[in-house]
Amino acid sequence: MTVTRLSSGGPWERIYGYSRVVRAGDRAFTSGCTSTVDGRVVHVGDAAAQTAQALRIGLDALAEVGAEPGDVVRTRMYVTGRRHADEVGRAHNVVFGVVRPAATLVVVAGLLDPEHLVEVELEAYLGDR
Repeated sequence: MTVTRLSSGGPWERIYGYSRVVRAGDRAFTSGCTSTVDGRVVHVGDAAAQTAQALRIGLDALAEVGAEPGDVVRTRMYVTGRRHADEVGRAHNVVFGVVRPAATLVVVAGLLDPEHLVEVELEAYLGDR
């Protein structure tokens, strides 16, 4: 099985020792994605916009290993408060609508940066590609 590991170049990947996306055979996985762009949190206070941004970052990473949005079979969403759950779920639906991957939404005490309201992980199945 061929394994491909790609980095986005962000500092935490080097410091914490992880890859932004890993493709192992016919499956691809992202590490946790947040609404961090060029080293700063964007859409502060807006859970829906943070979710959309984090999902775009994850989908862009998956595209680098040949996956498309329709290949996503599982998502995990970590949300810093129950009050944000509906916004996050609805933003997920806007991105994935008819794809409808298996999804988990977990309320957590906090994320690495206190301005992050959500972090997402994506998993894709690429079949014979």
